[in-house]
Amino acid sequence: MSNQKININIEKVTTELEKRKTEISDIRAACQQSRDVVELDQSKVGRLSRMDALQSQAMSLESERRRQVELSKIETTLARLQNGNYGYCLRCGEEIQLKRLELDPTVTLCIDCATKKGND
Repeated sequence: MSNQKININIEKVTTELEKRKTEISDIRAACQQSRDVVELDQSKVGRLSRMDALQSQAMSLESERRRQVELSKIETTLARLQNGNYGYCLRCGEEIQLKRLELDPTVTLCIDCATKKGND
């Protein structure tokens, strides 16, 4: 790790994360109907149409799950920004490289710990 102090623009990161949070909320609202329960009444919808609807619903539910994970990461990151722990590895406590944080502001591990985590 570099001994160089990272220089993080907290306001910029917070603004970007809040903007992404809003985008995700808008997407969630727009996609609500595709997650609704699929009608199984054969007199209303044919078998293949039902299968397509079920597949579409499953994909939509998985997308929603991923959006929820991203929202959770954003909320955790915003809390770390507020309490002054942002930019430090949760495992070893060392500073996370600025380039890594710029690529993904929600990252919680330095590159060394992230690499070790994959080998555990």
